[in-house]
Amino acid sequence: MKSRKMLWLVSLLFMLAFVLAACAGDGTPNNDSENNDDNGAAEGNDDSDNAAKGGDIIIAMGSDAVTLSTQGSNDVPSSNVGENVYETLTVLDENQEVQPGLADWEEIDETTWDFHIKEGIKFHDGEELNAEAVKQNFDRLVDEKIASPRSFLLEAVDSWEVTGDYTLRINLKYAYAPLLSNLAHSGTGIMSPKVIEEDYKQLEEGGDPDAYINKNPAGTGPFKLQEWTPGEKIVLERYEDYWGDNAKLDTITFKVVSEQSARIAELDTEGSHIVDNIGPNNVSRVEGMDNADVLQEPSVSLSYVGFNAQKEPFDNVKVRQAISMAIDKDEIIQGIYNGVGIPAIGPLAPPVFGYDENVDGLEYDVEKAKELLAEAGYEDGFSTTIWTNDNEQRVDTAVNVQAQLKEIGIDVKIEELEWGAYLERTANGEHDMFILGWSVVTSDADYGMYPLFHSSAVGDPGNRSFLENDELDKVLDDARKETDPQARQDLYSQAQEMLVELAPMLYIHHQEYLIGVNSTVKDFSINPQGIYQLKDAYIEQ
Repeated sequence: MKSRKMLWLVSLLFMLAFVLAACAGDGTPNNDSENNDDNGAAEGNDDSDNAAKGGDIIIAMGSDAVTLSTQGSNDVPSSNVGENVYETLTVLDENQEVQPGLADWEEIDETTWDFHIKEGIKFHDGEELNAEAVKQNFDRLVDEKIASPRSFLLEAVDSWEVTGDYTLRINLKYAYAPLLSNLAHSGTGIMSPKVIEEDYKQLEEGGDPDAYINKNPAGTGPFKLQEWTPGEKIVLERYEDYWGDNAKLDTITFKVVSEQSARIAELDTEGSHIVDNIGPNNVSRVEGMDNADVLQEPSVSLSYVGFNAQKEPFDNVKVRQAISMAIDKDEIIQGIYNGVGIPAIGPLAPPVFGYDENVDGLEYDVEKAKELLAEAGYEDGFSTTIWTNDNEQRVDTAVNVQAQLKEIGIDVKIEELEWGAYLERTANGEHDMFILGWSVVTSDADYGMYPLFHSSAVGDPGNRSFLENDELDKVLDDARKETDPQARQDLYSQAQEMLVELAPMLYIHHQEYLIGVNSTVKDFSINPQGIYQLKDAYIEQ
């Protein structure tokens, strides 16, 4: 078994070494794909080369963004839009190493960090980026009135203070190794202070958080909002006064096309240039098109079936273990995903810091599953529900789980929900079982485990399994306070072993992104977190 895990690890790392730099369309390496320029602030650049390499690109997405605020949601569609509008103090490069973004940093001591904001940068609404603007963003992120699901990104921070016009000091509660990675997360993207102030005014008048921001988003990114028609499309246009090299595209249109087959048709008829999640069953169809290619990239994401550990009978660990052992994951991976991706033994993908290849997950064993159910008092099974959104592979997975669990006497009803309602209701704990995914955006185990399993993160921040375990909490707390890499690894290995026994979810696989791309699109890529890289993309005229 361990040799097979090593083969997965070697294969994925090999792909990461070569695929991440690849571009859709012509396959030419993209050596200038960073969203942020590390040469300091510069005047907006509208050179003739960029003008010649422009175009209006249309992207067919399976779901609309939930919000245009950096702090309003944890979903990938919102992040894909926000990536182009907002920027962060730090960024992850193609090797998942932290690099300066809007700021450089200086470690004063293990709990004190100074961030030096780059000067001369303007928000889309003309406001100036400075240390006070960053402070206002961080203040809002942890404001209980806002109730941001991303506030946990600053949970280890005790305070932040402006110590100069362009210097922000961060004081940690304890030494916290993932700090720089967390500041690269889109949830810490910097919004205009003017927009934040106006949003607060509406909130005080009885409005909802993010209501003003959703209509008037303003960041420092290479694109700004042109229009948002909820449920239909979001259009971004190039920000001509961008502080770095200007984007090449004139506009980006994120068009909502929920049905996978409809997205494939969009690609075939050239109604869209890029289509999200074509699905493994459609790879050969897209490869057979004269006008399109398949962009296939490894990821740091996880697909899983979660259990609500606070509802009967899933509050019984033996029931959770039984279901995990009754489902043949290979049947799902091969039959639904056509073998695309690698089986998951736990929440972390191999490239993520903290991953332990020596952890053995619960093996597929139907007879043992029946024994566990009987020990839990459910010898004759029970009835339950499994929720999914309209993602084709998730729906098929629900059908497969339904069939496999019938073999051990569990009757499963499938309920399909609209994306926004799905996120809201699972955050509220209304579900029994559910199918979802999680992308380890920071490539660090703290983000891959703390939001998913720590008791302080139940609900919207990520712990939709509603698992609460004091021993696991302590290990995760200790791991985020540890700065020695090997000691951190040991703690995360311990946490992964604990999660095998606690079985809050069935870990299915670490997927590979499958994107359909029109042949005229150049210098487009997707990072391991599943976020489209569009700043340097253009349409070949």
